[in-house]
Amino acid sequence: MRKTFFLDRDGVMIEDENYLADPAKVRLCPGCAEAIRRIAGAGYQIIVTSNQSGIARGYFSWEEVKAVERRIEELLDGAGAPKPAAWYYCPHHPRGAIAEYAVECDCRKPKPGLLLQAGREHDVDFENAFMIGDKLSDLKAAFAAGCRSGALVMTGHGGEQKLELLEKPYLTARNILDAAEKLLAAEESASETAKVEKRS
Repeated sequence: MRKTFFLDRDGVMIEDENYLADPAKVRLCPGCAEAIRRIAGAGYQIIVTSNQSGIARGYFSWEEVKAVERRIEELLDGAGAPKPAAWYYCPHHPRGAIAEYAVECDCRKPKPGLLLQAGREHDVDFENAFMIGDKLSDLKAAFAAGCRSGALVMTGHGGEQKLELLEKPYLTARNILDAAEKLLAAEESASETAKVEKRS
């Protein structure tokens, strides 16, 4: 099984443009490429999970979502960062304008469906999995799926979130790089503590 970092897309990896459909408007958030390099360098696979209700609302198409995805990968590649292992999107919203997607689903965060699907298809070790998001709904989905911990960034919608206790602890961070550094450092510390306890 593989240890994993789940990342939200808008407001975490890229600047939030409010129903982004134009690849030309894609801008990586500060520290994104470096964060991804560090996460991958520590041996974690990276999986993106993103609510994209703009599909249900009729604001953009699947093709436009994939075009934005390709642009993000181009920017990461240009910055010397690896591509995520996979991208998962929830296109649904119960008040959507497109009947096919105007439904209650189990994949729209804070429900864990996207992460659970990724777990099945990418051999995720949820005991060694983490989430970086800009909404508490990202963390709620992660914890419902079984992730160990996560971080709420202050980019995107992070600064608007009213912090609350969740079923597992989480960190707050300035941006994706700060979040990655804190989570990796905490995991390294926990690993060292476990080794010491095992020897004693």
